[in-house]
Amino acid sequence: MSDPSFAPRPTLEDIAARAGVSRATASRVVNGSEGVRAPLAERVRQAVDELGYVPNQAARALVTRRNDAIAVVVAEPETRFFADPFFAQQVRGISRELTAHDNQLVLLLTEGAADYQRVGRYLAGGHVDGALIFSLHDDDTLPALARRAGVPTVIGGRPAWSDSETLYVDCDNRGGARDAVHHLLGLGRRRIGHIAGPLDQTASVDRLDGFRDVLPDADPELIVMGDFTPDGGARAMAQLLDHCPDVDGVFAASDVMASGALRLLRQRGLRVPEDVAVVGFDDIVSVAEWTDPPLTTIRQDIEEMGRMMARLLLRRIDPPEAGAALAPSTGAVLAGSEDASVPLSPIVTRTKLVVRASA
Repeated sequence: MSDPSFAPRPTLEDIAARAGVSRATASRVVNGSEGVRAPLAERVRQAVDELGYVPNQAARALVTRRNDAIAVVVAEPETRFFADPFFAQQVRGISRELTAHDNQLVLLLTEGAADYQRVGRYLAGGHVDGALIFSLHDDDTLPALARRAGVPTVIGGRPAWSDSETLYVDCDNRGGARDAVHHLLGLGRRRIGHIAGPLDQTASVDRLDGFRDVLPDADPELIVMGDFTPDGGARAMAQLLDHCPDVDGVFAASDVMASGALRLLRQRGLRVPEDVAVVGFDDIVSVAEWTDPPLTTIRQDIEEMGRMMARLLLRRIDPPEAGAALAPSTGAVLAGSEDASVPLSPIVTRTKLVVRASA
């Protein structure tokens, strides 16, 4: 007895025969082309459903010149990518938007600059229709590689350069940082320190600039560098206490670093917020609500920003018809637009102070 699991896959010829149309007509319907009368198109679609036909992607790409696949390129090693919940939230937003438009996500991680040529060759090989690139550092060549490959690109976070062709999605890092410091000042804190992220990333620079906007004359020893990891936050907090033992407030440039700072403060026998009030940045719920005490932070809608990146890229690849509307965003947009009726432009979203027990 033959195994039904090995039955031959239905072909386009089978669809045409079942629907009573030519192969060319069946092909136009399956590939979404116009010019087929509605009754014929409906017969083809019914035949597809009845036979369980799945188009051959390689053959379809020859017709449509589309792969229906998007590369997500993260300029970080695997250890950082899988350990930091920020990336999980952003990729979840990207994945949900791509799935809604029947596109596949291809994840490309880079252990270092040596991997960039590999990524560049993949992008140039015609495997994907576009690329979403994030966690860039100042010396990153990934966007240039994508441009040379002729691949439409959207960047997560404001890049260090600026030109009319670059599309990106970011939050108001500088304004959010100002809100964090104003909140600490409103609590009566007067020796406020800042745990900054790596200064080869624009988000870190913008958050440091926001801190300095409010405290332009802050003691330089109140600003210490972290690395967006819990251990980096703990080391920075130890350095801050060693140099400025009277610090009574801390703004950390990420929730993950703030969690490390809280751990170090407990080890030093200091109470939060009684002795030192702490504010983070991101509002990653799996971090902020589970720290001890729960973390006051600046919220950016990370998942929604991922969806915005995907929407911008899909619109760049396949511009909507005049008058078409994109799905509305849930995040508040400070600058830029996803409106299909206006030219493509970068998007900057608003942030929000979320008060919990740490400050």
